[in-house]
Amino acid sequence: MSRAVNLLPFMNEGILEAGCDEAGRGPLAGPVYAAAVILPKDFRHPLLNDSKQMSAKAREELRNVIEKEAVAWAVEAVSAEEIDALNILWASVTGMQRAVRKLKVKPEFLLIDGNRFRPFDGYEYRTVVHGDATYASIAAASVLAKTYRDEYMKGLALKYPQYGWDRNMGYPTPEHLEAIRKFGYTEYHRKSFHPKGLEPTLF
Repeated sequence: MSRAVNLLPFMNEGILEAGCDEAGRGPLAGPVYAAAVILPKDFRHPLLNDSKQMSAKAREELRNVIEKEAVAWAVEAVSAEEIDALNILWASVTGMQRAVRKLKVKPEFLLIDGNRFRPFDGYEYRTVVHGDATYASIAAASVLAKTYRDEYMKGLALKYPQYGWDRNMGYPTPEHLEAIRKFGYTEYHRKSFHPKGLEPTLF
């Protein structure tokens, strides 16, 4: 269930900060999505939280609010093929970098969810463990990344309904694992990691 939390509005007062987060590091299929969001310093919303702690309905409501009220926002995807080439950590970082570059307003500082990042384009940044439950801009980025990825996976489910991606979003649920055993892998599955006993020999 969603719950109100006391998120910090910024780390550095007086400069333009972008919060960055990703969604989809754990699934077996589909891209990882990343988002960057610059919020007004006075942005407040009672539903805003780490997207994993929010209901789907609350995430959709917040997505509309964020897209309308943010100073700037951007969402980018990194494909399963790129994930296999880069590994999921650096694919996630690549997605966040792409999202920052796509922002229509250039930030002065980046707040990154997690503990790993790579310098790029001269940006100053700070990594924040559990940043999506600490800073409003990172939480907003988590909401956009999650909702855009879920929307994409529901679209893929129309092409491959047997895997239940509209319900499991590509995560290794019993339903998804059983479908892999029965039907094999698709071009949207990640080759670089898979459950034990389900080696991707059918690509």
